[in-house]
Amino acid sequence: MGSLSQTGIEQIVQKHLLPSSHFIYGFADLRGLLIPEFAGFSSGISIGKKLDDNILDSIETGPTLGYYEHYREMNLALEQIIDAICVDLRQNKVNCMKVSPTVVMTSEEFRPYLKELRYKLSHKMVATRAGLGWIGKTDLFVSKAFGPRLRLASILIDRKLKSENRPIDKSRCGSCTVCVDKCPAHAANGRLWDIHTDRDLFLDAEKCREQCGRFGMELFMNETRICGICVSVCPPGRNRQPV
Repeated sequence: MGSLSQTGIEQIVQKHLLPSSHFIYGFADLRGLLIPEFAGFSSGISIGKKLDDNILDSIETGPTLGYYEHYREMNLALEQIIDAICVDLRQNKVNCMKVSPTVVMTSEEFRPYLKELRYKLSHKMVATRAGLGWIGKTDLFVSKAFGPRLRLASILIDRKLKSENRPIDKSRCGSCTVCVDKCPAHAANGRLWDIHTDRDLFLDAEKCREQCGRFGMELFMNETRICGICVSVCPPGRNRQPV
């Protein structure tokens, strides 16, 4: 284990998140929450990059080519950022592992994801443990800063990091049902998330996936899966309501 302090780790992270107003980040204690593949890592860094409001406002009734391209660009930008952060951390003798913002359909990692519609590390779990937000009624991560209008990536670290935020254990969506009502797949039942509530109890992920596939065929005439309506209509993102 290297000697770099948490302050030093934070300075490295901040160096790569510019302009700072477009990003959120936080540290999470992940002890007891990771699969054996990640043995040796005890903490995570959650990083969120803000999506463009004008593009998100344009997809209230369905995805567009502009949204699809923006989504891909944000994933690529996040990938490059966490790559650069990990290079700097390793140069300072900090053992780390990046977890990409999305699963590539052509990769071997995609096969188990396709079967379960779950990945081996949940970015949303890391972000809630970092106190950056909660999980909404359509399984979106809803950040305190940007609502759901962001993309997430994670970095695992081999040491304990202290978080400035208290982990968030339950939803703050309250009685709001905008995303549930607007979902074209009718995939959500309106139940509130908490850390003891599995996704399958409030969202039918297969229904969501199938609708995304229909949009992809309409827009691109291929198996691209895309929607984004619930991201667009969520009040904390659209109105920047205090939460």
